[in-house]
Amino acid sequence: MRTTFAGVVGAVGLVAALTVAPGVAQATGTGVSWVDCGDGLQCGEVTVPADWGRPRGARVSLGVARLPARDQAAKKGVLLVNLGGPAQQISVLRVAKDAFTDLTRWFDVVVSDPRGFEASAGIRCPYPAPLPENLEWASPDRATYERYRTANHRFGVDCGRVAAGPLAGHLDSGQVAHDMDAIRAALGQERLNYYGNSYGTVFAQAYARHFPQRIGRMYLDSVLDHTRRSWTDWLLPRARTTERNMVRFAQWCDAEAACALHGRDVLKTWDEVLARAAREPIPAGDRTVNASRIVSRTNPGYEEEWPDLARAIAEAHAGDATLFAEQPVGGRDPDLSRITFCADFPYPSDYRVLKSWEDGLRRVTPHIGWVATWPMAYHCAGLPDTGTYPPHRLRVPGLGPVLVASGEYDATTPPEDARRVAARLGNARYLPVEGGHALYLSGHPCVREHVHRYLVDGVLPPDGTACGVA
Repeated sequence: MRTTFAGVVGAVGLVAALTVAPGVAQATGTGVSWVDCGDGLQCGEVTVPADWGRPRGARVSLGVARLPARDQAAKKGVLLVNLGGPAQQISVLRVAKDAFTDLTRWFDVVVSDPRGFEASAGIRCPYPAPLPENLEWASPDRATYERYRTANHRFGVDCGRVAAGPLAGHLDSGQVAHDMDAIRAALGQERLNYYGNSYGTVFAQAYARHFPQRIGRMYLDSVLDHTRRSWTDWLLPRARTTERNMVRFAQWCDAEAACALHGRDVLKTWDEVLARAAREPIPAGDRTVNASRIVSRTNPGYEEEWPDLARAIAEAHAGDATLFAEQPVGGRDPDLSRITFCADFPYPSDYRVLKSWEDGLRRVTPHIGWVATWPMAYHCAGLPDTGTYPPHRLRVPGLGPVLVASGEYDATTPPEDARRVAARLGNARYLPVEGGHALYLSGHPCVREHVHRYLVDGVLPPDGTACGVA
């Protein structure tokens, strides 16, 4: 019943985008001075303006790292990778490098910490970002929400304004896209070959807006749509995917005799648990559990957790919600990630607006999909100066072939996002996959086969191709 927050975003009523100066780095081949930095990685730096709108202003160093191609004489080139977040990349690559063993047959695999993270002029926030009160974030009461919004505003000022120094106000995907082009130039590449996962696809969309003529091959996995300018239009695919996952869970229980809810109306039982917990918290040992906590600890997209979810619902319906009380709410986001996230997706903070969206989603996704309203509020509530690079329309005619893949059960980055972005890239092939999030990294063999063929030889899957269960 794990809950994830990564990538839950949207856009409406947005201000004009930051205008970035047209002077950009060319492929001068100035090079990166690589040094061994442990775990099979080589590390270096690329220096860029803190604000690409003022290229002669303050400068910062971006940390880069690479897994060298195993045969340097035979390699196809360089592949820049972003694993998502937004978060540090180099330290993640150290523990995830085995996922890229296949790619190092053909490429130097290069990552860079996004500006402000760790090796890239790392910003040290003076204290950790706040967490929702009692780790509850789904449909909080107004007083709880306002306390959280106040704490998050204070954090946004102290970290995003004061501690950020010259990077204050310049931590968005538009700036990162220019950083990516500077890295391309420093590596001596005429075109950028790129693999973006999850939030890395937001950086890809920004790069396509600014530098479409410099894109070589681009693979986007678990796409986060940065083109919608309506919050409600953006939220609906997330709500519907979560609701479909709950229905799939109920269907599994109907067919699986070992399910703790087998033979019962699963969705009705779930609804009754939430309704009871909303009226009066359900006992859980020496504690109680309210409806917000139950929903905060439920994600029906993880099939391997369906047996535990069924037991938790059955016991809560019988009057003991201990299993929900004991469930972790999921990992917290890196402190700086919400600053970057909300610069790209400036989510409204007005409690009345959020509740009205929840009410609207309850009408079309009544069991659990409506919860899609709240995760972005967890990130963005009260943050100052958000919206430096809000969602943009995306039209990229004449772009070379791009491969886009998405899991049909992924509510974090729902497949509708990937289909929409693929259509707007103009020359993209969408690969639907019966799966969840981060398909290549999770080792989906069908996906990896198509990705390798595309990145190495430029061959897209035939139109209509789909990947089944791994």
